[in-house]
Amino acid sequence: MLYKGQAGRVAHECILDTRPFADSAGVTVDDIAKRLIDNGFHAPTMSFPVPGTLMVEPTESETKAELDRFCNAMLAIREEIRAIEEGRIDPENNPLKHAPHTMEDLVRDWDRPYTREEACFPPGAFRVDKYWPPVNRVDNAYGDRHLICTCPPLEAYSDAAE
Repeated sequence: MLYKGQAGRVAHECILDTRPFADSAGVTVDDIAKRLIDNGFHAPTMSFPVPGTLMVEPTESETKAELDRFCNAMLAIREEIRAIEEGRIDPENNPLKHAPHTMEDLVRDWDRPYTREEACFPPGAFRVDKYWPPVNRVDNAYGDRHLICTCPPLEAYSDAAE
């Protein structure tokens, strides 16, 4: 927790400082946020108001069970980071660096040093009604700066209308 009150508590939101993991394991805030998607969570706000952090805002609308599931996901992610720190898993070829995992990852040929189970169903992830992201990781900054349209040219639409 980046900020705490005098009694060690936080308000309705808290900022999780993930920056030390970049130094200890090469794991970024993006890696953690994308791995949360494998657990079925929409990633929290990243790098606001502090770069390299996650702002988590559990509200009154979340059940205790869902908050527990989120905490368990974060603890499991921490264990994956620890495995990198201790050299038990490859620092570049691991579930964190390849997250999020898609349905295609589950069914296609597999050549990664971790199992499909570890990739697609981390602790706390739903097996029924699981959210499957449509694509794997995208370079966010590159994509923001280089929009790519795979649509047909406008002329094709006007020709089709005639």
